[in-house]
Amino acid sequence: MAEVCEELHSLSLCAGSAQSWTEPYDTDLESEALEQSCPEDPQREEYLQSCYKAGVVPVSYFIRHMNDKCLELNHRGLGPRGAAALAKSLMCNSSITQLSLEDNAVSGEGLVRLVEVLRGSRHITDLNLSNNSLGEVGAELICQMLLDNVSLLRIRLAHNEFNDRSARYFTEALSANFRVTLLDLSHNQFCEKGGEFLGQMLAANEGLQELNLSWNHIRMKGAIALSAGLRVNGMLKVMNLSYNGLANDGALALGEALRFNSSLLHLDISCNRISNEGARLLCKGLECNESLRVLQLARNPLTVEGATILLSSITRKPENRIEELDISNVLVNPQFLSLYEVASISRPGLHILFAGKQGFVAKKRQARPDPMKVIQDFLDERKLRLLDFFKNMDKDGNMSVPVSDFCRYIALSGLPLDSAQIESLLQRLDKHQTGTIDYRDLVDSRKKMVKDQRKQQRREARKERLEKQRSQRALKSFHNAVRALTPPLASREAGGSHRSSAHFSGSSLSSWYQEIENSDEESSPDIQQEDFETLDCYYSSQGSLSEAGTPK
Repeated sequence: MAEVCEELHSLSLCAGSAQSWTEPYDTDLESEALEQSCPEDPQREEYLQSCYKAGVVPVSYFIRHMNDKCLELNHRGLGPRGAAALAKSLMCNSSITQLSLEDNAVSGEGLVRLVEVLRGSRHITDLNLSNNSLGEVGAELICQMLLDNVSLLRIRLAHNEFNDRSARYFTEALSANFRVTLLDLSHNQFCEKGGEFLGQMLAANEGLQELNLSWNHIRMKGAIALSAGLRVNGMLKVMNLSYNGLANDGALALGEALRFNSSLLHLDISCNRISNEGARLLCKGLECNESLRVLQLARNPLTVEGATILLSSITRKPENRIEELDISNVLVNPQFLSLYEVASISRPGLHILFAGKQGFVAKKRQARPDPMKVIQDFLDERKLRLLDFFKNMDKDGNMSVPVSDFCRYIALSGLPLDSAQIESLLQRLDKHQTGTIDYRDLVDSRKKMVKDQRKQQRREARKERLEKQRSQRALKSFHNAVRALTPPLASREAGGSHRSSAHFSGSSLSSWYQEIENSDEESSPDIQQEDFETLDCYYSSQGSLSEAGTPK
C-alpha cells in the first residue's frame, strides 16, 4: 500500500513540477506540439502558468499560433477562467491584430480581464466576441474600454443578450469614439428605447461605416429615431436592419432619411412587414437619393404591385444609382418584365432579384351591389319615385302585390338584377313568406339600405383618416427627432467641423415622441407642406398600386 501511495505522489503536480512543466497533466496539447514548441518561449510559459493556476486546459491551437496576425479561437469552450488565462498571455503579445473568440461562454466575468488587455492594446484592430452571453454587464465593460482604446476598428458582438439599457452604453461610447468603422449588434434584444439610443449614436458618430442591427425588435419609435439618426449621419455606408419590425411607419421614416442622406450605399430591410403601401412611401425618398447602390427588401409582404412601384421609382430619375434590388420572394408578371427590359436599356448595370415569372395582380372579387340600391339608382336615373314604381305593379291599388307579379315586373322593366340578387331582395321584403310584398316593406328596406350605406362610408372615411393621421404623426415625429438630434447652430460653430461627445443625451428620445402624441394637429414649422400634400395624394388615390406606380 505504501508503494502505491509513493507512486501516486510521484505522479502528482506539485509546485516544483509546475515550474519545470516536465510532468504531464490533463491537457489538449499534442505531444508533437509540446516537443516542437520552444520551452523557453516566455509567452508560452506565461500562458501555461496561467492555465495551471486557473485550473483550465490550455488550448494547443493558441500555443501554435500565438505569433500569427489572425487568431481564431471560436467554439473552444474557454469559459470565464479560460478567457482570463488567455488575457494574461495577450498582455505581452504584439503580433495578433485580429482576435476572434466567438461562442466561448466568456460572460461578463471572463470579460473583465480581456477588457484590461484591450484597453491598452495598440495592435488588435478586429475583435469578435459574438455569442458569449455578455449581457448588460458586458456591454458596459466593452463601452468603457472603447473610451480608452485607440486601435479597434471592427467589433462583432452578435448574440450577446444586449437589451435597451445596453444600447445606452454603446451610444455614450461611440459618441466619443470615432475610430470604430464596423459594429455588429445583430441577434440581440434591442427594442424601441434601444432604437432611440442607437439613433442618437448614429447622429453623433462620425466614424462608423457599417452597422448591423438585424434580428432585433426595433419598431415604431425606435425605427423613427434610427431613421432620424441616419438623416443626420454623413459617414455610414452599410446598414442592416433586416428581421426587425419597421413596418410601413418605419419605411416612411427611412424614405424621409434617404431624401437627404448622401453616404449610404447598402440598405438591408428584409423581413420587416413592409407592404406595398410601405414600398410606395419608401420610394418618396428613393426618387431623391443619389448614393444608394443596393436595396434589399426580400421576405416582405410585397406583391408584383409593390415591385412595379419600386422599379418605376428607381428608374424615373437618371440621378438614381441603385444597381441591385432584392425582392427575391416576389413573383412578377409580364408587365413588370417589360418595364424591367426597358429600364435595362438606360440602366445596363441594374440587377433585380425576383422569385419567378408567374405573379399576378390580385384583384378583389367585386361584391354584388345591394339590390335595393340598384332599384334606387334605376329610379334616380329616370326621375321616378318609389311610389310610382310600386303603383305600376299594383293594379288593384291595395298597396300589396304577389311575389310572382313583383318578379315579372322587375324582369320586364330592365332592372340589372340577377337571380341571386332577386332572391336576396325577396327574402328581405317577404320575411314571413306570405307570398305578397307590401309597399311599407319596400320603403323600410330602402331606409335600411341608406342607413347601412352611410355607416359604411363613415367607417371607410374613419379608416382612411386614421391611416393618414398615423402617417402624419410618424412624419412629425421623424422631423422632430431630426431637430432633437441636430446640434444648435451656435454649438456647431463653436465646435468647428467635429461634434463633441457632449451632444449625447443621457435620456432616450421619448420626450419628442410624447410631445407629438399629445400635440394638436397643427404641423410643425420644420415640416415641409409638400410632405403632407404627398400623404394627402397617397390616401386619396383610388386607383390600383400597379397603375399608380407604372409610368405612362
